[in-house]
This record gives sequence, C-alpha cells and structure tokens, in this order.
Amino acid sequence: MKKNLILPPEKAKEIAEKLNYRHNGLITVIVQEVLTNKILMVAFANKEAVEKTLTTGMMHYWSTERKKLWLKGETSGHYQFLQEMYIDCDADSILVKVHQVGVACHLGYKSCFFRKLINGNLQTIEEKPKS
Repeated sequence: MKKNLILPPEKAKEIAEKLNYRHNGLITVIVQEVLTNKILMVAFANKEAVEKTLTTGMMHYWSTERKKLWLKGETSGHYQFLQEMYIDCDADSILVKVHQVGVACHLGYKSCFFRKLINGNLQTIEEKPKS
C-alpha cells in the first residue's frame, strides 16, 4: 500500500478553499479503490471534511442525513485511507482513490454499486464478503 496522502494544515486549507461548494455548501466525492479502480461510493464533503481528510489521510464526509461531519469507519472499522485526489474542471466535485479497509457500503457490500440494470430488472451482481 502506498503512503497515505497527508498535507500540513495550511496547505490543506489552501486546497480546500480552491473548491466550489455551490451545492448547499457541499462538493460531491466519488470514491474509488486505488488498487482495482472499482467505484466504491459517492458521498458529500464540506470544507471542514476536505481539510480533515487532507490533514489526517483518512476520509471524512458530511452526512446529509445526520447533518454532521463523519469519519468513514469510525463505527464500523471500515476506514478509507486517502491515496490520491483529483479535482474536476468546475472544482465542485472530487475523485479520491483510497485504500478501503473492509467494505464501503453500509449494507455490507464492497461497493455501494452492487446492483446492475439487466434486461429492465435490477440484479445484485456482487456477493457480500464473508465476515
């Protein structure tokens, strides 16, 4: 595993301030497994979450449901360690490549994208890992 991407606080703040939080103070975060390039999940981050992520090397998000900052894995142990970050052309979404510990999906799947539309029907295409 590569070393986690971690920045000093002043550099993290500088990067976070360059982002465009135009969607209710949030940016979209696309999360991809660094080794396989599999898309794991999509989440949201505010400026504080981006700064925390960049200064700790661990993914932090803004929970739109609970209306609070959360560290991915704080209750499940399924942490995400930041390896790479890409910022889109409008600076309103980021793609992060992470080292995923355990599963990313709260339903127990490796990816939140475990269903596929096949012949007009949703089908589960991924098995839950054995505990």
